[in-house]
Amino acid sequence: MSRLSHAVPCLRPVAPLMWALLLQAAMICPVAAQSYSTTKLADGFDFPVGKPDGAGYYIFRGFSPNGHLGEDWNGNGGGDSDEGDPVYSIAHGVVVLSEDVKKGWGNVVIVRHAYREQNGQIAFVDSLYGHLKVRSVSLGQQVSRGQVVGTIGCGPYRMYAAHLHFEIRKDLRVGMRRDLYPRTYETYHVPKHFMNLRRSLRFEDRTVRVPINTFLKSNPNRVTTDAVEMPEFTAIGETVRPKLPEELGFVIEEETQAEEATPEKSKTLFESFIKKLSNPQ
Repeated sequence: MSRLSHAVPCLRPVAPLMWALLLQAAMICPVAAQSYSTTKLADGFDFPVGKPDGAGYYIFRGFSPNGHLGEDWNGNGGGDSDEGDPVYSIAHGVVVLSEDVKKGWGNVVIVRHAYREQNGQIAFVDSLYGHLKVRSVSLGQQVSRGQVVGTIGCGPYRMYAAHLHFEIRKDLRVGMRRDLYPRTYETYHVPKHFMNLRRSLRFEDRTVRVPINTFLKSNPNRVTTDAVEMPEFTAIGETVRPKLPEELGFVIEEETQAEEATPEKSKTLFESFIKKLSNPQ
């Protein structure tokens, strides 16, 4: 039995020629793979203002599930005294969004971070910096812990008093579509709590691979391929066959009749099938 038939236990073994035909068909209609970038593994997380410990700033409005999904950081001076103050990346990472989103957001930067959890596994989070006056980084840029990513602003058309809206997301799909995902701890961390627990992590001088293009099509950093539909498998013991093109079904039927199959006929059937796929009517 082939290794492929072991990978899908509820499908019967298929002759090597059939696997060749299936693989050839897949090559004609390839599926785009997940995109990746790289970043340095985080060695800790600082606060986004008053680097590194938030000196001179306080949280005016905190995180609440199904309510305010981040923290609003303000300067101790009050009013718009903190407008134009620098905003820093909380850790090493890669920029996955840098745009003027308009609406109630204005300038937004999202940085994706990789870090090692206490159980040894590498995890990922997104940090969002909203209502910025100026964005200082661009999409795809590598940033370091404490690097300026923008400055504190008042949002679009100066609709707010100056402050930084700051979020940390567990779910890398959110982007700017918060309405599509649970507005709870399932999707978000409480920012200050998350950072306090990870202010200093073990230093590892290494670069890791980070998934990108995880936002939906309606997001600026969007996936550009449709979802792949896979057949649903039933209970163990039942055989489920994926729906095959009529021409490929004919080839399989012919090849499974031992008295009819010959090397010459197999070659002819294979060539006819490929020709049919290459020149659809």
